[in-house]
Amino acid sequence: MKHKLLQSVYSSEKFRKHGHELIDKLADHLETALSGNPERVIRWNLPDDEYVFWKGFLENGDTTQLFPEIVKHTTHVHNPKYIGHQVCPPAPLASLAGLIGALLNNGMAVYEMGMAPSAIERIITEFICAKLGYDRNSRGYLTSGGTLANLTALLSARKAIVENDVWNEGSSQDLGIMVCEEAHYCIDRAAKIMGLGEKGIIKIPAEKGFNMNVSLLEEYYQQAAHKGIEVFAIVGGAPSTATGIYDNLGAIGAFAKKQNIWFHVDGAHGGASIFSAKYKHTVSGIDQADSVVIDGHKMMMMPTITTALLFKDGNHSHATFSQKADYLLVHSEEEDWYNMAKRTFECTKTMMSIQWYTLLKTYGEGVFNEYVTTLFDLGHEFAKVIQNDPQFELAVKPMSNIACFRFVDDSLNNSELNHLNENIRQQILEEGEFYIVQTKLRGVHYLRTTIMNPFTTSAHLRRLLEKVKDLAKSTKTTT
Repeated sequence: MKHKLLQSVYSSEKFRKHGHELIDKLADHLETALSGNPERVIRWNLPDDEYVFWKGFLENGDTTQLFPEIVKHTTHVHNPKYIGHQVCPPAPLASLAGLIGALLNNGMAVYEMGMAPSAIERIITEFICAKLGYDRNSRGYLTSGGTLANLTALLSARKAIVENDVWNEGSSQDLGIMVCEEAHYCIDRAAKIMGLGEKGIIKIPAEKGFNMNVSLLEEYYQQAAHKGIEVFAIVGGAPSTATGIYDNLGAIGAFAKKQNIWFHVDGAHGGASIFSAKYKHTVSGIDQADSVVIDGHKMMMMPTITTALLFKDGNHSHATFSQKADYLLVHSEEEDWYNMAKRTFECTKTMMSIQWYTLLKTYGEGVFNEYVTTLFDLGHEFAKVIQNDPQFELAVKPMSNIACFRFVDDSLNNSELNHLNENIRQQILEEGEFYIVQTKLRGVHYLRTTIMNPFTTSAHLRRLLEKVKDLAKSTKTTT
């Protein structure tokens, strides 16, 4: 029989069998992880050792153990003791929606290669635009992650504000963007990809609370102008990745309007607070922004990687990547919102809109309110526990679900404390009961937690602090 191997690969019955087996395994994993039992969040392995394991598995491993081994060797984000990076434990139904897209595999460059997801994407982005406070002239689309979305927004800003056509004609002009020194590194990366260079990234110092010092905006703008740099955009953080602190979006928006420059909000992590009745005040002024980024895989319970990029003036969502591709795209006087390759950096992209639509249709927007509010409440509660314990120091009072703190000891200087807290974090990683990360703020080493699991409790957080104390004591004893 011809193509015997391919017939086996595409067998619907084998797919059914393997699919049921995999769902059962993942459901068991989900049940175990969510219970927060002694199962570790992570089984730490050195990179070279991990490489050796998987190299050996490819040659000699049991195929029936492939998926179980992958689960075993990954970080379990559904465990309530996962309090690390800004990646959510995805809602199981959203993961199933992702499976639909993975199997149907409609690339979405042009309408006929993504009819349903293209229409659904417009519905979802209109829904988010309305929550931002935009009017019916707004538009948006989904793209693969906050880094790409922020780059795209800044490309749109340059095209809208700078007089010459840099996209088609190039430019030797000195251009710049203004951004807080605490902003996510992807803003720097985007600026350099755009050819702005280091001098084109005008860093605004942060205040004591790690948010942009808006009183310095005029001064830094004029300094750039004096150097011959045309500032065409300013970026507000909602919030800073390291600290979870929101910039004053209202003040930034007013400044942008005064200078007639583009106002972009990087709300990749915390822009979803627009859905929280209790915490939407954190993004007050976001409706003034020309563009906003919100990640679905951070605070909206979706698998990686899916990001909404929203434009106050919908015309900008169509003009950024104007170029000719006759074999794909038909030129039209009308708004052909359904041909995604005209609008996004990607030509082919996944059917990510199905995940957003599935959660909204099944649970309603109230589920986003409950998720964001629960996590932010936990962040505030954790901060109070830290503040009430003299053995810990809080970097800044949280505005979100991110808390940065460190173990303190009056007998140690700052360098010694940095080393101690760094060692504590490494031991936590290697033991694997919890997963947290770390950050350095103005030369001070902090343990950094991002509460992403709504089933994390105060008891889990208190247990983390006790573990830090125990590790601090054992580390001091051995050094």
